[in-house]
Amino acid sequence: MSGTQSAAAPGLAGTVRTVLARLAWYIRAVSGEDAYDKYRAHHESVHGPGDAAPMLTEREFWRDRTDRQDTNPQGRCC
Repeated sequence: MSGTQSAAAPGLAGTVRTVLARLAWYIRAVSGEDAYDKYRAHHESVHGPGDAAPMLTEREFWRDRTDRQDTNPQGRCC
């Protein structure tokens, strides 16, 4: 019976890791923490490497986003 338990443990650990990874993805998406990742993916797909529009650094992106939200407030939960 101990052989069954040891074989089940890696499967259970993998399932737990998968559930936790999906939960972390969901929380990042709901909170907006993944906004820079989405911006970067969009920018890379639309603008080529020789394009005149440079990609913002992560710090510049968040500063710009905060400034836009301050000048154009919208209904937010918090």
